[in-house]
Amino acid sequence: MLIFLAFYINYYKIFSTFVFIILSEQVMNTTFLLKEAKAWVKRRQGPDEIVRVVPDIDDDNRALTYKLYVAYGADTRHLPDEKNPDYLGQILFDTEGYWIYDGDELTIAEQEQLAKFIINYVEVI
Repeated sequence: MLIFLAFYINYYKIFSTFVFIILSEQVMNTTFLLKEAKAWVKRRQGPDEIVRVVPDIDDDNRALTYKLYVAYGADTRHLPDEKNPDYLGQILFDTEGYWIYDGDELTIAEQEQLAKFIINYVEVI
């Protein structure tokens, strides 16, 4: 009987972990990043950079547009995006998870790094 209990306990842990992973995958695919975060981007030319990713929340409490800024430097948050030297562009998502980059500062590889960061973002509790 002790062997049965040990097997049952292990089975329960595996099952509960499996269910949690499925639920978190479904939630992550529909919500993405909901508050400001910083992402490390490996730049092809020049030093690697930390990018501030700021979600632009719509009326349905969904973030479909993410504005990208240089994370550290002079405080330029008061400037409009067109005049802000730290503004790197924005990534727009549709409801199916496809994205497009609007800007000219990032290479395709850098854009992909940031899109993956947004899609796979998990907040540490």
